[in-house]
Amino acid sequence: MIFNVPQDQLIEKTAEELKKLIHMPSWGLFVKTGAHKEKPPVDNDWWYIRSAAVLRKVYILGPIGVSKLRIKYGGKRNRGYKPGKFYKGSGSIIRKVLQQLEEAKLVKQETIGKHKGRVITPKGTSVLFSVAKRMGGSVQKKKPVPKKEAKPEVKKPVEKKAEPPKAKEKPHIIPKEKQLLSIPKAKKKETPKKKETKKEVKKEISETKVSDDAQKPKVSDTPKKEKPKKVKKAPKKEKKK
Repeated sequence: MIFNVPQDQLIEKTAEELKKLIHMPSWGLFVKTGAHKEKPPVDNDWWYIRSAAVLRKVYILGPIGVSKLRIKYGGKRNRGYKPGKFYKGSGSIIRKVLQQLEEAKLVKQETIGKHKGRVITPKGTSVLFSVAKRMGGSVQKKKPVPKKEAKPEVKKPVEKKAEPPKAKEKPHIIPKEKQLLSIPKAKKKETPKKKETKKEVKKEISETKVSDDAQKPKVSDTPKKEKPKKVKKAPKKEKKK
């Protein structure tokens, strides 16, 4: 129901309802909402608008704490010639808002598994739902659309188009040089080899041995090398003085 209504209008209408349950502190007129802001908010009722937005966030994201809500309401700071940097929103404002909503019994502390933080109460959901209902956010059930019966498809006869007459192909004339090259050469008939018998193999081996022996030089035919004879030298005669 809540999501069937424009969210900005929902927050404005719930802020009017929260004026009866919570109050703005005295320092709320001149305080900034975060370090990324340069001036305090212009609207005098900004406290109630912020508390309504926090109540909606707790309904959607609960259980949630102050640290995660600071990131949601943070922004980029203008640092002059330096590049902009993200800064978290004011934690003091969010903490005070949650404390006031807890006093009004719209929010309570609860732990679900590992997550610990604030969760919306049935009173808080009734406030949001009542505002959304007044805005005309009732859930409308969609009527089931009747299915159309599939009609059998009728195939249309396909008309064959008359093909244009094909041009007569000219006979491909091969030159004489290519014709001669393309003629396959006649293969020579291979004469079958006769199987050699064992006797013929032995004859060939014996013939090769005889031929090798004939080629070798005989020992008697080779001339022996004669050693040169040593010549004795005559003794030298001594000269008479």
